[in-house]
Amino acid sequence: MAMNVLAVHRDTVGTEQAAGSSLAAAYSVGVLCWLLSAGVYIAAKWVSSEMPPWALCFWRVLIAWAILMPIVRRHFGDMVVLARARALELLVIGGMGLAICQGMIFVGLEHADATTAGIIIALIPIITMILARLVLSEPMGRWQVIGSILAFLGIVVIIIKGSPAALLRLDLNPGELWIVAGAFCFSLYTVLLRRAKFDMNRLALLVLLLGAAVLTALPFYLFELFLDERSTLNGSGLIALAYVAIPGGAIMYYLFNRSIEALGAARAGVLLYIQTIFIAVLAYLILGEQLQRYHLEGAALIIAGLLLIILLKPKTKAAASA
Repeated sequence: MAMNVLAVHRDTVGTEQAAGSSLAAAYSVGVLCWLLSAGVYIAAKWVSSEMPPWALCFWRVLIAWAILMPIVRRHFGDMVVLARARALELLVIGGMGLAICQGMIFVGLEHADATTAGIIIALIPIITMILARLVLSEPMGRWQVIGSILAFLGIVVIIIKGSPAALLRLDLNPGELWIVAGAFCFSLYTVLLRRAKFDMNRLALLVLLLGAAVLTALPFYLFELFLDERSTLNGSGLIALAYVAIPGGAIMYYLFNRSIEALGAARAGVLLYIQTIFIAVLAYLILGEQLQRYHLEGAALIIAGLLLIILLKPKTKAAASA
């Protein structure tokens, strides 16, 4: 009897250890995903004076699409059916979230530093929550409103660089406004994707959306070819493109998909905030950027807003009635 109890205890401990190691591995995948994503901002800023933004965007989504396509080949039949039935939805959603959003951020990085971009991108969950309230009628309580206002004030502090006089003079950095617009586009993409409820394997759907992004980015890229004298064929441009398309593109997308499968969308999405830290550290080490006082002030307001939103969630109708 005692030996049976010991055996059961050993099995339980072994199961718990396996679950713990599996969870640690899942979080490691998620952290690596956002580290690779942070590198995209550094690479884009590094070659911003040499490589046009839409060229970087177009080739990134095209190469990532080409790499991931063979991985989802067993879903080709379902992908064709969905593409035929809901082509316009796929084009709008994929084009907005994976092409226009990225293009705007890359345009913004021509004028703004990567550190600022990383802090602004931390706004995405807050913008998503507001849009989900407007588009999907999802609950949004008093503390979520207050948190959103605090986060918005944090972005204002960063954009005006802590100087109210800059706002009065309208002395604003256009690059930072482009990045805010990119964050808005990605948030809208997230909400529209949630509303669309595409019934398909997650990675296969991502490949379809990347294909839509390729089609969306192509006219911007072709237009840019006629207007921009910068070349994408120099050494720095090719190195940056190789990074944003493969480690920062295909591999990052694949790892994010795996982290969602292992952790769930909520826990995997929370890891997004680690990206801001990675961007700041990499920008300091590689680009020589420095954290300014207004960065810290704005980040403090954003973090305070995020804590209010995450920790003080609104009660659902079912919970309230209970």
